[in-house]
Amino acid sequence: MATVTPASVAIPSFTGLKSAGATKLVPTSVKVSAASVPRMSIKSSLKDVGVAVAATAASALLASNALAVEILLGGSDGSLAFVPNDFSISAGDKIVFKNNAGFPHNVVFDEDEIPGGVDAGKISMSEEDLLNAPGETYSVTLTEKGTYSFYCSPHQGAGMAGKVTVN
Repeated sequence: MATVTPASVAIPSFTGLKSAGATKLVPTSVKVSAASVPRMSIKSSLKDVGVAVAATAASALLASNALAVEILLGGSDGSLAFVPNDFSISAGDKIVFKNNAGFPHNVVFDEDEIPGGVDAGKISMSEEDLLNAPGETYSVTLTEKGTYSFYCSPHQGAGMAGKVTVN
């Protein structure tokens, strides 16, 4: 660890030098002092930078995670279901529907079971669009408060439906 402290230094003067035959030297000295500098170490300044970087990263991570909810399409046990199939979010949160098992799947919001003024066509996948592979996703952000019902059109007859409440 490096530190900076004030110091005094004596510097001898050689102005009285004469030729080899000289018998008398006159010593003089000058005092020099450094300006006072606050004590700071490299270790502590790097620690401060590290804390700031970690806090910024944590804030970004929390902000992005707090605004997204992941819903699995198809249960891990092979069931034709949204997991979870009934959940709540805050207005403006993103829902990520992720293909898990039993595909193909899609997400269609029931136009008769969503808040008034919301266009089901704008928040739904088309009934022909399908997620065909594991891990494929469909995302939607709901901003109007209320209850929204949705289903998977290929598996609606098997009961693959869900509900989200936006607070």
